Amino acid sequence: MVDSVTFWNRIAEKYARTPIADMASYDYTLERTAAHLKPGDRVLELGCGTGTTALRLAPKVAGIVATDIAPAMLAVGRRKAAEQGVENVEFVEARAETPPEGTFDAVLAFNLLHLVDDLDASLAAIHDRLKPDGLFISKTFCLSKGRNSLKLTLIRLALPVMQLLGKAPPVTFSTEAQLERAITRAGFDLVEQESFPAKDPRRFLVARRR
Repeated sequence: MVDSVTFWNRIAEKYARTPIADMASYDYTLERTAAHLKPGDRVLELGCGTGTTALRLAPKVAGIVATDIAPAMLAVGRRKAAEQGVENVEFVEARAETPPEGTFDAVLAFNLLHLVDDLDASLAAIHDRLKPDGLFISKTFCLSKGRNSLKLTLIRLALPVMQLLGKAPPVTFSTEAQLERAITRAGFDLVEQESFPAKDPRRFLVARRR
């Protein structure tokens, strides 16, 4: 089985060229996220990939520290930032469990929490980096009987083979209820929960640091 860093480094350029599958859902995610951000905010994004989200949100805030475990992903992000003339996004190599030091008004983690090595440690680190009343905003693949359960079941059955072939990274799925309990246990109050479109297995959550 290939480790996560090797996997994401290897596919970085291909990932950057792959179109977003559901642009309407992605745009709505950014719209809902931006609604919670302020022009003076300092934002941390975990699992930024090639920086698409950070670069899209950059005009809405004072600055973004965009992190990922894969140097090749970050290299693409820096290249895109230079091409787009974006100067308030800093790309930093870091794991979700050990994000850069500092305090932030908001922490973002999109399509990431099912990929982290330790969910509780990651949520604890996010809580630690947020200012009092700061926001954690995420969108996460969750197991659900009501949303694309057949599709996710097929993916889960195929994952071990794909991982053995180096075609998929390590993954740990939670149910929506398990994810919400973990976030609450880490010291957050949930303030917004939504799934869009309705059958999307990814759960959009906004939580406020207690």
